[in-house]
Amino acid sequence: MGTSVIISAVADERDAEQILKLQYLCYQSEAELYDDYTIEPLTQSLADLTAELGRGHALVARLGDEVVGSVRATVDENGTAHIGKLIVHPRMRRHGLGGRLLTAVETHLAASLDAKRFRLFTGHRNETNLRLYRSRGYATVSKEQSTPKLTLITLEKEAEDYATSA
Repeated sequence: MGTSVIISAVADERDAEQILKLQYLCYQSEAELYDDYTIEPLTQSLADLTAELGRGHALVARLGDEVVGSVRATVDENGTAHIGKLIVHPRMRRHGLGGRLLTAVETHLAASLDAKRFRLFTGHRNETNLRLYRSRGYATVSKEQSTPKLTLITLEKEAEDYATSA
């Protein structure tokens, strides 16, 4: 491709439209897994996404001017970083970009927001996500039946090692 993928420390409302389009593309496979095309990432409006970017932290991966990946997070009053919507363009998958985005958001949250632990969730059928998260030290902390077809698996890991390694 000739151009390297660069992860930017901050995404903002200028990136919102590209992130929303990428999110819609990326979550098609998730919707297909559960035969549910009404999942929130597919129904989120641009206004809602822009507001979400303003409330939390988002990183983007760019290939030139194109957003090819993104991840969002918030940190609550207890120091738990809630990581969500880790997305990678289908043509960029299986090259380590998802892992790079996850590491980048963890590093950012631990360094700038003093996150004490990282928490995320995925659907029970998404073996790719589960494999990635477990390989990065996340362990299952709960399972919740969201719909008759979907069980959400919440995974977590402590951030204490990040302060010294980041």
